This record gives sequence, structure tokens and C-alpha cells, in this order.
Amino acid sequence: MSRPWLASYPAGVPAAAEPAQPDALSLFRAAAAAAPSGDAVRYFDHRLDYAELDRLSDALAVALQRRGFRAGDRLAVYLQNMPHFLVATLAAWKAGGIVVTINPMNREYELGKLLADAEPRALVCLEGLREGVVSRLAPETLPPILLTVDARDMQGRNDPRIFPAGAGEAATVPETDLRLAIAAGGGERPPAHRPAPAEVAFIVYTSGTTGLPKGARITHANLVQVAAAHKAWYGLAPGTPVLAAAPLFHITGLAGHMILAWALAAPLVLCHRFDPGVVLEAIAEHRPRYTANAITAYIALVNQPGVDPAPLASLEIVTSGGAPVPPSVARQVREKLGWPVLNGYGLTETSSGVVIMPVGSEGRVDPVSGALSIGVPICGVDAWIEGEGGVRLGHDEIGEIVLGGPMVADGYWRKPAETAESMRPDGFRTGDVGFMDAGGWFYVVDRKKDMINASGYKVWPREVEDVLYAHPAVREAAVVGVGDEYRGETVKAVVSLREGCKADRDELVTWCRERLAAYKVPRIVEFVEELPKNATGKVLRRVLRERRAGQAA
Repeated sequence: MSRPWLASYPAGVPAAAEPAQPDALSLFRAAAAAAPSGDAVRYFDHRLDYAELDRLSDALAVALQRRGFRAGDRLAVYLQNMPHFLVATLAAWKAGGIVVTINPMNREYELGKLLADAEPRALVCLEGLREGVVSRLAPETLPPILLTVDARDMQGRNDPRIFPAGAGEAATVPETDLRLAIAAGGGERPPAHRPAPAEVAFIVYTSGTTGLPKGARITHANLVQVAAAHKAWYGLAPGTPVLAAAPLFHITGLAGHMILAWALAAPLVLCHRFDPGVVLEAIAEHRPRYTANAITAYIALVNQPGVDPAPLASLEIVTSGGAPVPPSVARQVREKLGWPVLNGYGLTETSSGVVIMPVGSEGRVDPVSGALSIGVPICGVDAWIEGEGGVRLGHDEIGEIVLGGPMVADGYWRKPAETAESMRPDGFRTGDVGFMDAGGWFYVVDRKKDMINASGYKVWPREVEDVLYAHPAVREAAVVGVGDEYRGETVKAVVSLREGCKADRDELVTWCRERLAAYKVPRIVEFVEELPKNATGKVLRRVLRERRAGQAA
């Protein structure tokens, strides 16, 4: 691998890192052997040690196999950041299966598409989601095995900021209660299984050029490679507590938090879901040293009333990715929270961040665009800028960012054409446009695709447009991303109505909110007589982005 820019790294930055184990399950087992009584999870007032996590996942694996779960089957996890996510993941692997992660904000429209694509044999979800979402799906869409979790399980504080008063979710159907399934398999171990490094560990959904969900096949080798690289890059010692501020359904939460914690035989600090006050208290109580999240999360922490940096001093390594980091915001985080933010860049397809600022370095700002550098390639990663015809470009030349190395996923689930287009033998074509300076530092300047990046979440316009088109008053709809100081980008819908029909902004927003995750719902709606199009009838998104903001939420 050519790394001509290695000399530009600050002293002490590692050039390579070898994984300690060949697969993610072996990584966990090594942690459980090394620290059986050590905390695997810190969750409000509950602590779960590695031995108990091993036992619970054994029992669930046995219960799954008794219900017909076999090697190669998929288990979908539709949960918040809670211990059960780890139990279900390990149980699926011990039974030879693959874990499919699903955003708990997804509604039935989105969930139905993912279940139809992944065809999981089992679904583990919150009881509230079973009642409010899963029960609305067509019976033929549902997996044969359904297990539910009380949102308040494995903790006793019932913090009203996270668990509203009266939000009891005890399962009403005994055969779906995850606790009863674990109890039924308690004391038993499943037949020994060790995944091959090339086996798929997770299917993590992103979005593709067709607008339909694409499931990135993240292998066990991808996970152990990125964990080893992050451990070396950040200089993390064994036992270093990790704050899972990012959602576990997202690749940052999976590889950058959960798998990394297992590589360190360390505690994973969970908060169920992100609430700035709860997260700040968890940092003060559980003393994590490392975390990663979108810059919008840090903005929320900075703006918490009365925030005091003193109880937050344990958190020394703070990284950000998923959305551009304005230099002014990075300064605010440092001044108000005491954390220097390491900007970084990665995608679902690269199994987490792979271009990151080195620890102890000062962020570089491009004097022309004012953009903060995303850093340099971490251990084992090759990166370059590619122009038309696949030509590698030189310093300061703008082109597509291409990434290569053992962290790149082996393809998209059941999508060979999309796999061949993006994941070529030499590297993954990201679709993002940027450049590399003479020191080897990379910058993102634009997006090649029409993807909207709202607070680090990816929104595909076509999906939102499909929901808008289903409204009886909508004749045409186009969705674009427009700049937003807080979210990076905001979803904007431009709509023309059918003749004789009426609909206002609030009606369309409500229509979308009932069918889409909150971050996908348009915050700006503009009504027009006709959408701008070219001679072939294609909507000119560039023109729509340049229009006035319209009506904001």
C-alpha cells in the first residue's frame, strides 16, 4: 500500500494495527475471558459484567435455535441503545446468524421495506414498537420469531427524560417476551460456533442510487480490523470506558463503540437514546474516556444550561463525523466542554471512520473554502482523489474520494449491480467530492450524489418523495437538502398540487411524520405551479436548492 504522506503524520501516530482476533465473536469471547467480572455495560444504575452478558446471550442463542433459527438466518434488532442490543447481537452470532440493524425511529412504511429485503427469521424489538409499528404490517411481512423488550428493563431509575411517566411496556404475550425466552434457555450453551472472518456479521442499511435501501454487508473481518485500527489510532488502553453516544443501529455505534469496547475488554456506557442532559450526567457518573458522534450532538451538549466542564474531564478523546464540522463549533466545544474535537470521515460501507485527525493534532482549515479537514487515513487505510476515467489526482485537485483497505464492506445485500459499481477491487467509490492537500490531509467539499445529510443521518430524497406522492392532493414532488447551521442540512420539499385540490404545509408535514422517521420529515415546504425540469423532463434539483428557503418548521 502506497502511503507517501506518512511523513506528514504527527510523531507517534501508528501506521498499522493487527487485529487480536479473527472475528468479532472471538473478540468478545477474549474480552469475557480476560475480564469476566469487569463491566461490559453501564446503563443508568445497572451494570452488566462480561460473564453475565456471555451467559444471557448463550441462553438466547439456545432459545432461538429451539424456535428454528439456523446458521445464515438473519435476526433484526429494532431497539434503542440498551443492553438487550448486545445480548441479541451475540446470540445471533452464536447461533451462526447475521444481525440486521433497524433504526427505532423507522415507521411501518420503512420497516416493511427493510424486512422484505433482509427477510429475517427473527425480530427483537421494543414492546412499544411492536404495538405501534410492527402490528400494523401485513402478516406475511413478519418474521416467524418475534421477541419483545420492555423499554425500562435492566435499569431502575426510569428517568422521565428518557422513560415518560406511565410508559410501561411489559409484553402482553408471554411467547414474545425476551426475558422468558432467555429464562427458558438459561443454563445451556449453544453448539460451539466460530464465524469465519469473511462471514457477514451485520447488514447495516444505507441508501443507494435507486433510492431503495441498500444493506451493506459488514463482515467479521471488517469489524476486527476497524476496532484494531481505532484502538491503535487513539492509543486506547485495555479497559478504557467507551461512551456509546451514537445509536447502535448506526455503523458508528456498532463498530466505533460496541466492537471497540470488546476489543478493549472495556465498559460500554449506554443511555437508551440521546438526551443532552442525560448524556452529560452519564459522563460524570461513568467516566468514559472516548466517544464519537455527529457534531449536532456536541452542539446540543454545548447549549445545555449550566453545563460545567469539570465533571466531564474524563472524556479526553472526542471524535465527530457524519456531518461537516464548522471550525467555530469545534472551538465552542473546546471552550465550553473542554474537549478538543477530532474531525473524521467514514461511511457505513467503510465500517466506521477511516479518515480521522490524529490525536493531539490541530485541525487544518482550508483557506479557500473555510472547511475543516477530515484528517488523514488511519492505520491500514488507503485513500485518494479520483478524477474522470479513474485517474488519480494530485494535491489540491478536486475529485471523488476513494477508500481502500480491509475495513471496506464486501458488498451490498442482494444487490450485485450496485456492489460492482461502487465496491471495486481497488477501493470504494464514496460519491463524495473533495481534495487532498500537500501534507496528505483530506477535505470534503461537496456531494456527488443527491443524498441529504441531516444531523449525520442520511436521507434519500426519493423515499420522502414516494411518501409525498401518496398524498391525494400532491401532483408532483421533489425533495432536496438545503443548508442548516444546526443540522448541516435540512430536508426541503417542493410540491405542486393537483388541480382543484388543497393542502397546506402542516398537512403535508403531518402526513410525512406519520410514515417516516422524524429526521426525514421535511422542515421546509414550498408550493409551486410547476417543478423546474430540463428538456427530457428531469427535475432540476440544483434550481430547487437555490430557491428561497420557503416555510420553515
